[in-house]
Amino acid sequence: MALIAHNHLQYIIEIAVIIQIGIIFILNLAPMALNLVLLVAMILAAGFALMFGVDALFLFIPGFTHSEYTHPYGPLALLAVVTIMAAIPIMKEAGINTRSLKLYMGGIILFITIAGGLMHRSFLLFWLFGLFIGFFIISKSFRQQSVFTVKRIILVVAAAVIGFGSLELLSRVLEMSILSPILRLTRIENYATASVEMVIKNTTLFGHQVGSCYWGDACLGGSDGYISLPVTLITLFGLPFPLFYGILVTQKDVIDYMLPGIFGVAFDFGYLFLILLLGWCIFVMYTGFRILRVYRRRRENGDKDCLGREALLIGSLTAFIAQATIGLFLINRSINGTALLTFIVLSALVVGHIVLVKKK
Repeated sequence: MALIAHNHLQYIIEIAVIIQIGIIFILNLAPMALNLVLLVAMILAAGFALMFGVDALFLFIPGFTHSEYTHPYGPLALLAVVTIMAAIPIMKEAGINTRSLKLYMGGIILFITIAGGLMHRSFLLFWLFGLFIGFFIISKSFRQQSVFTVKRIILVVAAAVIGFGSLELLSRVLEMSILSPILRLTRIENYATASVEMVIKNTTLFGHQVGSCYWGDACLGGSDGYISLPVTLITLFGLPFPLFYGILVTQKDVIDYMLPGIFGVAFDFGYLFLILLLGWCIFVMYTGFRILRVYRRRRENGDKDCLGREALLIGSLTAFIAQATIGLFLINRSINGTALLTFIVLSALVVGHIVLVKKK
């Protein structure tokens, strides 16, 4: 049948279209009142904080294995937290006391920063970068003083240095190399160069040279599974796609998972799709900021119908920008597998605001 995907790229596009249509319906059929959006965001933020905390705890308990939830679900945690951040100034404008909500938000942010940073240094970078973007968008949307002050920039840099330095010290005291940021930098130095050379030498307009990938003679020349949706989503329907599960971690002579995502996308789907993907990212961000201006104008004119949608859009747009930047230009793993599904959902949550059904 024509609708059955024949490779990873077709499957990704089909799932993306289905999710986009589904989220458009959800945004228009589900109640989007600010209090409901805030409640859901608070529950999600607490849930992800607990998930990351338990996962980080397993690092220190013998006999337990950790699941590394920060890569696939970190952007959703950022979505929830920034949505809460965006709801606070809206509530203050309405004269509502937000002191307890600020304490809740601060506690969640601190907990996720520590737990996620223990699990992955790349997540700590993503998290701080995402929060900074969130503060910036909120300050512009509510005409607040700019977040880009010398003092705040120094504080952010200092927090990053202290965070990474503490992790390195902790890794040496506990003799746990998995916590070491320096080890990760060494890993990139050892394997990234070979991966980049492989990509540049073998990438074509629509994929890569046949036989250049891990599969050898069975290489398809494109959509070989270097970039894919979650394995369970593929095996669930019995799709006969090549699966790269585990190889990105154990076979460092292929495309290293800490390589920037643009190299993985280019190698697996070709330069043409990479250009289209970057164009789509620009379109999503442009669309998000345009709609935010519309929501701000309606709010300033006294229209309260879109307050919940505005807070949700700020959270979605922030998480999308952060994941797209880190995943595409720093770490392939942040936009692959389950993280790719998260990326598609965030994209749909931004673009879905284009359609707004008027209710009587």
